[in-house]
Amino acid sequence: MKAIEFKETGNLNHLQLCDLQTPKPQANEVLIKVLAAGLNKSDTTNVLGLFPYTTVPRVPGRDFAGIVEDGPKELIGLEVFGTGKEIGFTQNGSHAQYLCVQKDCFSIKPPSISFEQAAACGVPFITAYFAIENTRVSANTKVVVIGASGSVGFAAIQLARQKGAQVLCLIRDELKARQLQQKGYTTQLINETSTIKSVVLEHFKEGADVIFDTTGMWIAQSVHALANQGRLSCIVVPGDGNVNLSIRDLYRVAGEIIGVNSLLYSAKACAKVFDLLGPSFANASLIAPETLDTYALSEAPELYQALRKGKKGKFILLPHTNP
Repeated sequence: MKAIEFKETGNLNHLQLCDLQTPKPQANEVLIKVLAAGLNKSDTTNVLGLFPYTTVPRVPGRDFAGIVEDGPKELIGLEVFGTGKEIGFTQNGSHAQYLCVQKDCFSIKPPSISFEQAAACGVPFITAYFAIENTRVSANTKVVVIGASGSVGFAAIQLARQKGAQVLCLIRDELKARQLQQKGYTTQLINETSTIKSVVLEHFKEGADVIFDTTGMWIAQSVHALANQGRLSCIVVPGDGNVNLSIRDLYRVAGEIIGVNSLLYSAKACAKVFDLLGPSFANASLIAPETLDTYALSEAPELYQALRKGKKGKFILLPHTNP
């Protein structure tokens, strides 16, 4: 089979397109023909060696969608998708034509979404799900999502609205803001000079119960926009990972900062989440990512480089498609 592999970490140039033996499923495993695979920033940092538990040689790639080709007879032919902390890190991942996983480590793909969309759901929806759950969003919770048009942000505003929360979307791109408005979301444009407190208080006079900064750029400012007992959720911090913020202002509102790391969740745990979300995708109360950029597997090494340099978009590899 064709696959992308790295035999050592530290440089994206270690990624190579190669021919590997198609894996054979062991007991309690299935062989999946990978029809689409997501590419995430964590895949690039994996190759760079920033995750100490990664073993090499390794095929990277966390998110997958495809068809079960081998394994227990009752599972053969199922259209499936999934993600998980092991895949691409301690076991070979989805940036290949075939992938083996345990039979409880995938979910059934809803027929209403394509393989490409299913492969785009993995990390974004798992991250958003635990951000919403861990910040205890419920009916009438006042939720602000910064970067709401991104893949994680869009998943988060949908999951928050599904719980009956009041959602405010903060976005930098005017076109994307209009698109979310057309879907019924309240949006507000922001830029580098925006003051998050003033923007939030225009909509929620007492402040926000939950602020989810998907960009990491407004974490310090967001503390000042929290309501009493407000929660600030974050998934990334630019630069060296250090942020100067006012602990005094945080404790005065009895606030919390809650980090979300999708790499804490096994493929089995992620499959359970998508089992819960599957009916909502099926009835279109949840929308899978729609604007996707697709590439052949042979283009992956260059795409890794481009993503690391800041190329925008949601990238999907098609392992069985020629460029």
